[in-house]
Amino acid sequence: MKKIFSAFLLLFFCSVNAQQLNCTVQINTDKVQTTNNQLFKNLQIAINDFMNKTDFTGEVLKQHEKVNCSMLIIIDGFENNNFTGTIQVQSTRPVFNSTYSSPVFNFNDKDFTFRYTEFENLIFNPATFESNLVSVLSFYSYIMIGLDADTYKLNGGREWLDLALQVQTTAQQGGYRGWSQNDGNQNRFFLINDLLSTTFQPYRDALYAYHRNGLDTMTEDVKVAKENVVNAVDKLSVIYSARPNAFLTRVFFDAKADEIVSVLSGGPNMDIRTFVDKLNRISPINSSKWATIRL
Repeated sequence: MKKIFSAFLLLFFCSVNAQQLNCTVQINTDKVQTTNNQLFKNLQIAINDFMNKTDFTGEVLKQHEKVNCSMLIIIDGFENNNFTGTIQVQSTRPVFNSTYSSPVFNFNDKDFTFRYTEFENLIFNPATFESNLVSVLSFYSYIMIGLDADTYKLNGGREWLDLALQVQTTAQQGGYRGWSQNDGNQNRFFLINDLLSTTFQPYRDALYAYHRNGLDTMTEDVKVAKENVVNAVDKLSVIYSARPNAFLTRVFFDAKADEIVSVLSGGPNMDIRTFVDKLNRISPINSSKWATIRL
């Protein structure tokens, strides 16, 4: 009996801790008028529970090992349990031997429509389409988990990105926008397909080198770490040569532009004028930020 009870406790605690995300969820309803504000509060609770209590990978992680992330959902319209809006998804990862968290992913999805009935259970099943809300949340969960793993090990997130692709493929049967190549060129379809494409492998290479060889070594040798950050970002030049204005290049700099400015502006001094010129070519939309780098 004691052994059975001990086994039960082990399974219980594993099930409690077998979640991989530490996610903050916020819903903004300033654009809609409704008398049922509790509906949106319950929606936020449901999404928060889904993100933080779903076991996406089967890995048992300690609290500090979970992926820190956030979701800001802005509701633009609501009628008969049908919602339209946007979802801003962000994730960070800690830098070794510091209290600093580095942004890894920052994406604003403008094709976010879904149906939700108050007190509805959000259930994750990777093999079937349950609802567009569940599919979108699951998709970005795997994207964040996969990219986080990529920052620690080269191509370390492939397994989870493959599952994001499975979610994307399955979700197409729902008929919602954002899952198909016919819905634009900067949506969920292209995000996951580009991440898994050999053409855009330099993006994931840069993500690994930037964090492991760059930021994580700052306490050892700042100058070498800065040089490694420069070399990591320079890997995106390969993408630029093949696909100027590539979607993933924008995704990278949406997360990293401010941090790059901060890293390059700090000491010790380096001759980075040529590199700044390259930044202006690769990401001209951030030219005002590159102009603030102290050379």
